[in-house]
Amino acid sequence: MQIDPANIKKWNVIYPVYINSKKTVAEGRRIGATKACENPTCIEIGDCCSYLKIPFAIELDKAYPRDFMQRGRVRVQLKREDGSLWNSEIDSKKQLMLRIAELIPKHHGRTKKQEPVNTSTAAGPSKSGKGGRKKK
Repeated sequence: MQIDPANIKKWNVIYPVYINSKKTVAEGRRIGATKACENPTCIEIGDCCSYLKIPFAIELDKAYPRDFMQRGRVRVQLKREDGSLWNSEIDSKKQLMLRIAELIPKHHGRTKKQEPVNTSTAAGPSKSGKGGRKKK
């Protein structure tokens, strides 16, 4: 499938803030906190869109206006040129955000990240040679 850059401007925009359970509605969250997921990334949102067979384009250079330190956004095309839906289950941006928020906790990157955390704590404390007072 060839993506036309001129048409991407007409696609819907999804910022990770929209589905972040750590943010408030005033900070930009658009779905319920109980249904949202914790700190989603653009890559995870893009992977979920490809799983749902919805065309998407990740724009890492863009920032969310209310929190410009939060980089990246995803453009999605819910409907084809003729008006038919890409995925018959998802007919609105809100439904797509809810579906993505369900899928992100099951994302392969998140399930792998939790395993190495337990092994790194077994290293034990290390003491540096410097410390204490200097003698005159």
